[in-house]
Amino acid sequence: MTSKEGRGGRRYLPYVFTEQGIAMLSAVLRSDIAIQVSIRIMETFVEMRKYMANTSLLYDRMNAIEERQITYQNETNEKFDKVFAYISDHEESQQKIFFDGQIYDAFSLLIDLVASATKSLVLVDNYVDVGTLNILSKKKENVSVTIYTVRKTRLSEKDIETFNQQYPKLEVNYTGVFHDRFLIIDDKKAYHIGASLKDAGKKCFAISLLNDSGVIYDILQRLDIETEENES
Repeated sequence: MTSKEGRGGRRYLPYVFTEQGIAMLSAVLRSDIAIQVSIRIMETFVEMRKYMANTSLLYDRMNAIEERQITYQNETNEKFDKVFAYISDHEESQQKIFFDGQIYDAFSLLIDLVASATKSLVLVDNYVDVGTLNILSKKKENVSVTIYTVRKTRLSEKDIETFNQQYPKLEVNYTGVFHDRFLIIDDKKAYHIGASLKDAGKKCFAISLLNDSGVIYDILQRLDIETEENES
């Protein structure tokens, strides 16, 4: 212990149990045994110092690895959270009901469905007009569109030609065997729509996803069979 009070008080730390203390002690002790013991003790101090230095480096490396693992885990968790949030926000609804006056909401959903197609769109709707084409124009480039409707449709040949000049390719076929409206995307996904596209949101109606691939196949087959020949 050190003391700064009173006469003879030690004002510095003792060196006897340090490397410097052993060196001072070897200078006093002159016997061969004392010298050999001092040398061994000093060598031990050197080895201890090396061990402590290496251990410190090892701890530093372990801490660095642990910090990187924590950072990586946090980044991974953040990515998973974003993925799960995206899935939750974009989870496809089996059915959506629109009430009277929700014209914009209905229009937005139909545009999203049209824009999701990558190859083809098939629309079955007995009441199509230019408003229908406005929705179909939101499709991706090179996505073909086929409309099945009745002959007394309000869609003229000029309307079809004008659409094809800017958004090819549109084909209109005629059939009178369907009462309901269907939108088939890429021949794989189909929606049953409770109102004509042009009237979406004007009255209460529902849009329902058809999950049965067999039903989609049957609709497409029926369209091929029941399509009327175009008048020359």
